[in-house]
Amino acid sequence: MNKTTELIDRYFAMWNETDAKRRRHLIAGIWTESASYVDPAVEGKSQEGIDGMVKTIQERFPEHRFRRTSEVDCHHNRLRFRWELAPKDGAVLVGGTDFGILGEDGRLQEIVGFFDQAPAVP
Repeated sequence: MNKTTELIDRYFAMWNETDAKRRRHLIAGIWTESASYVDPAVEGKSQEGIDGMVKTIQERFPEHRFRRTSEVDCHHNRLRFRWELAPKDGAVLVGGTDFGILGEDGRLQEIVGFFDQAPAVP
């Protein structure tokens, strides 16, 4: 497994970590201080903002877990991968593709997420 794939697997561990202290530790190792995340539902700026965003999603979807569903495709300092969110033994609720930029130190600088599969909004 290469460094970028390991980084993205820790990224998914971050999304699934419910212990605030362990999650903040993961965030510090994964994201640069000035990082940003945005998708159609949420956004976060800085490590603190990303932590708050993850907590919000966990509260909105308790007992759901994120998982990577593709290889991590990377060139230069750009990357992309697919993912899904589902309860442990249930159907996929949301699936998507994330595109990212790595900082000079190899941590995530930016992630932009797109939903490929999402529930209909009434």
